[in-house]
Amino acid sequence: MKIDKILWIKKRMNNYTKKLTKDEINALPLLKYQGQIQVLSSKDDVQDSVDYLMTQKVIGFDTETRPTFKKGSANAPSLVQLAGEEAVFIYQLDEISVLKKLSPILSNKNITKSGVSVDRDLIELMFLYPFDPCSFVDLGDIARNRLIPHHGLRGLTALFLGSRISKGARTSDWGRDRLSRSQISYAATDAWVGLELCKRFERENLI
Repeated sequence: MKIDKILWIKKRMNNYTKKLTKDEINALPLLKYQGQIQVLSSKDDVQDSVDYLMTQKVIGFDTETRPTFKKGSANAPSLVQLAGEEAVFIYQLDEISVLKKLSPILSNKNITKSGVSVDRDLIELMFLYPFDPCSFVDLGDIARNRLIPHHGLRGLTALFLGSRISKGARTSDWGRDRLSRSQISYAATDAWVGLELCKRFERENLI
């Protein structure tokens, strides 16, 4: 790599070395996904959404799990959220068949799946249905390797997108049959932000 290229990267990185305080993040405008959202379960035909996502080069990825307040216990993921350019799909994992239908996307080496804490999410999903995960990008790991002070989705959104995302619905009951409007907005936004951050990382030559 040429010296001027190295210096250019270091100069760009200096823009992201400041750790924002909670007050600074809370002062930023709230960011919500405003596009098309589909909530799908085993009762629905998910194939059209799968066909659409198979055409995407980059997909935002996230999961949601019903919280447990008992020490030493854990619940399986209740949702998988996948964000394309035109829509976000929220899949309720009420039956293993839903995850099975998503496995061609999750195993596709030509589709980048972008999110935060990806390894943990994948381990939990593979307990439900075994698949071979390919082409996943963990933005938090990239941030750590690049010495960026924020590694979580909220901090990275503030640092790179100049906005804050709500975490109010994080500990809600994700296993319920009918998700609330706030849950749907929260889940869709997290996946979409994973997509937008990946594109921003690419523009900044961080990936």
